[in-house]
Amino acid sequence: MNGKLRAAAIGLALSVAAVLLLLVVRPSLDPANLRPLPLIIGAWLAFLAAAWLLRKVPKRTAVVLILLGGIGLQAVAVSVPRAFSNDLYRYMWDGKVQAAGIDPYQYVPTATQLTGLRNEFLFHPGAQYCVSPGYVASHPAAELTAGCTRINRPTVPTIYPPVAEAYFLGVYYLHPADDSSLPIQATAAAVAVLVTVLLLVGLGRLRRDVRMAALWSWCPTVVLEAGNSAHVDVLAVAITAAAVLALATARTTRRTIAGGILLGLAIATKLTPVLAVPAVFARGDDPPRPPREGMRRRWFTVAVAASSAFIAVYIPHVIRVGTKVVGFLPGYLQQENYTTGSRYGIIGLFIIGPLATVVALLILAAVAFAVLQFSHPDRPWTGALVMTAAALAVATPHYQWYSLLLVMLVALDGRPEWLAFAAGGYYAAYPALGARYFLPWRLHDAVAYGVPLVVVGAGWLIRNELAKRAALAAQPAVTEPAAAEPTVAEPVVTEPVATEPVPAEEVPV
Repeated sequence: MNGKLRAAAIGLALSVAAVLLLLVVRPSLDPANLRPLPLIIGAWLAFLAAAWLLRKVPKRTAVVLILLGGIGLQAVAVSVPRAFSNDLYRYMWDGKVQAAGIDPYQYVPTATQLTGLRNEFLFHPGAQYCVSPGYVASHPAAELTAGCTRINRPTVPTIYPPVAEAYFLGVYYLHPADDSSLPIQATAAAVAVLVTVLLLVGLGRLRRDVRMAALWSWCPTVVLEAGNSAHVDVLAVAITAAAVLALATARTTRRTIAGGILLGLAIATKLTPVLAVPAVFARGDDPPRPPREGMRRRWFTVAVAASSAFIAVYIPHVIRVGTKVVGFLPGYLQQENYTTGSRYGIIGLFIIGPLATVVALLILAAVAFAVLQFSHPDRPWTGALVMTAAALAVATPHYQWYSLLLVMLVALDGRPEWLAFAAGGYYAAYPALGARYFLPWRLHDAVAYGVPLVVVGAGWLIRNELAKRAALAAQPAVTEPAAAEPTVAEPVVTEPVATEPVPAEEVPV
């Protein structure tokens, strides 16, 4: 297949993915009224086909296709209001509250103190989440005002860390009218494209295959959870990508400090980037560098820089609201049944209760220790990928956007089979293929994150086998000298020669 034909095939595959994702986010356009999961499966297959075809496209052409394809897919996602998650309404509200000079951790959305900030877009009688007068009367200490809102969990404080809150405020300033979700969606889509650019530049500097950036740019998870649902996780991923690339190429103390600061800011955006910490602190074999190239990265420097940045962004909020900065995090863990030990999909097949939580923590601790000991410090994305996948397999979340970090790490690492964890998250969220095809509810999470474990294991075996065959093929052929066969000399038969008698006089005396 020549280059032009291959590029056309990639465009066709991405177009199919775009149409299927459009049907996911706008079900009214679907004439067959299919459920989300079959459409998402089709989009994933089209995406993988496009990524496969990209392998033999020239690098310059590939970069153009990766950027244009990613922008086009994000535009499709932004073109319609959010389809599933409604977290973006909390983002909009937190931005509005901060613009009014109020700390976002101080009051819940339905607090009486904030009734003057309500608008018809976020608060109206037909909205999904309602606080009844009876609930208000039964909780007088909470100081709530009855009403309905688009904001989920309207009677609890925000859960998002300070950098995320600063991001919400910035987006609000871009569109202060707050009568549409388009600004927050467009901003998240722009951040997703920025991550693509970071990957292209980073992979190029690391002398790795820049085509791997397509695994992020075209991935259905990135399209649905950034451009459409506008999850703040995409910002955390962007900062984490910058931190990992900075630390992987750090040759000076200044660059190491910058990477540590970025890591701390990423964790202060969404807590999931903390999974990259063991890989960043890895103590595996580090090949020595010439002295003039700079100094080796020191884990202590990174730790101090990251923790300082994390603490610094929390200090203003702690001064204003004290311990309220913890937000809804403890309540979230309780609502998701992690505190009771009944939330772990794979572990729960064998153990339920507090012991399951202990086992989950021990597994994660063991993986973190292995990453810390054996991961290569100049390839932190590999250890971070293993740690993130382990966390997904242990926690088995129903929220597919938690795998955005994993998708970015896969693009840096270059092993597409790990994307199975991102795809599996959609089965955990939407397990129904149809009215008649479903598994028992207890197996949903185990299948969603257990199958990816099998896929990754199979990928590891295949890669090892291919590496062995390549090593054998690369060895020079050794030819043994042929053994000489012993030769048996045949006896030579000679006939006796008759001699004439010599006369006596000729005999010397």
